[in-house]
Amino acid sequence: MVQEGRPQEKGVCWCLRLWCVAVISMALLSVCFIVSCVVTYHFTHGKIDKRLSELHVYHSGLTCFSEGTRVTNFIVQQLNESLSYFLGLSDPQGNGNWQWIDQTPFKKNVRFWHPNEPNFPAEQCGSIVFWKPGGWGWNDVFCGTKRNSICEMKKIYL
Repeated sequence: MVQEGRPQEKGVCWCLRLWCVAVISMALLSVCFIVSCVVTYHFTHGKIDKRLSELHVYHSGLTCFSEGTRVTNFIVQQLNESLSYFLGLSDPQGNGNWQWIDQTPFKKNVRFWHPNEPNFPAEQCGSIVFWKPGGWGWNDVFCGTKRNSICEMKKIYL
């Protein structure tokens, strides 16, 4: 009688191992999908100045705000209309030569600026801000002001 119970125990053990392998495989596949397939945006909570925003971008392995229309439309749905956000865009010499802090080329034909912006050479940082009635758009601002920031997390492939 004792021998009849032993084969069942081996079957249960084998079944448990199979389930463990299946669960671990699904967990790994889920992690791979999340890490490699999804672009994630990081929004800072709390205002920081431009220098701290750039340091945060550099040390976190993030890139700057993207110029794509679909991406911009997605991002503004996540933002608080009462706040403005650094974009990682600057004009260090105040001569109209805007550049991204991650060295991504800036396209001069970009049309996300609010009307008549950029308008003041001393305002050398770019931000996204909600204006009534125009909605969301880019604005040049003083770099020393404190604002939230938006960064895109780089894709990681496993």
